[in-house]
Amino acid sequence: MKGSFLKIFTILALLFAFSMHSHAQFREEAFNQSYNEPSDTTSAKDSVAQMWTFREFFRGIAHKDTLRIGSLFAGATVFVGAEQIYNKQYWKLPIVYGGLGATIGLGIHYNKQFKDSGNQHDKDMSKYMFASAGFLYWATLMDGAFNYRRDVPHQPGKATIYSILVPGLGQAYNGEYWKIPIYWGLMIGSYHFWDQNRTNYKKYKRIHNLATTEDSGYDGRITAEQALYYRNVFRRYRDYSVVAFIGSYLLQIIDANVFAYLQDFEVSDNLSMKISPTIISTYNEYAFNAGGPASFGAPMYGIDAMGLKVGFTF
Repeated sequence: MKGSFLKIFTILALLFAFSMHSHAQFREEAFNQSYNEPSDTTSAKDSVAQMWTFREFFRGIAHKDTLRIGSLFAGATVFVGAEQIYNKQYWKLPIVYGGLGATIGLGIHYNKQFKDSGNQHDKDMSKYMFASAGFLYWATLMDGAFNYRRDVPHQPGKATIYSILVPGLGQAYNGEYWKIPIYWGLMIGSYHFWDQNRTNYKKYKRIHNLATTEDSGYDGRITAEQALYYRNVFRRYRDYSVVAFIGSYLLQIIDANVFAYLQDFEVSDNLSMKISPTIISTYNEYAFNAGGPASFGAPMYGIDAMGLKVGFTF
């Protein structure tokens, strides 16, 4: 039971931390000269020091300010139902809270029964209830992101959150469906090798334990040294598979965010180059003229020179 709560708490903490970090890394205004548009009415302006505040979040939930989707998602990972409140879909709150309360409560109930009776059915039901609670929590976040509205035709923040919740959905949002099989192939392949290497790791770990235990009766052809070697090899490959899976997952999130920005990037076939003569006029305290080098206290004009100015249009 303690292990289940620890896992749930860890997942919530990671989601909250990552969503705050992603809001800092994946801005919706990343390709503008200024992160704060004149029409921006949010209570907290973008800056390096301040990316998410409780004041900004709760003012947005109270509909006193416009709340960015990144800030809304970050807060909703802890304050469940905040997205539904911000989207003014209050009728969904009883479903969210009632569903979470029922599934978590039944999970605790069946887990207690399993400890008292040892019945496998109660253990399975407890797992199903906790899994249902997790699914409902995920569905609440997805519903809030999907129903978020802002007067922007294509939102990089929404693409990023889609990819966080469902790998490949951000690519679908960007209209780049051909990328989905690539990322899913990478993640499925990583999982396959993880499962295969984990199985072999357990196998050679068991053989090594038998070979190094007195009176175990082990008389196999694999020695303890060989079992130890293969155990370490497959454990390392198992860990590499985990890194590959996490890397593939993060890569598709970054891809969705970056290419969401590029949706408005104008690509034209008009590529031209213009060359024209120009006068290069120097003004530098170290420049030389007919009178010798300038002193530090009295910068002087240097000798003007002719040059070429090159301009590109693309």
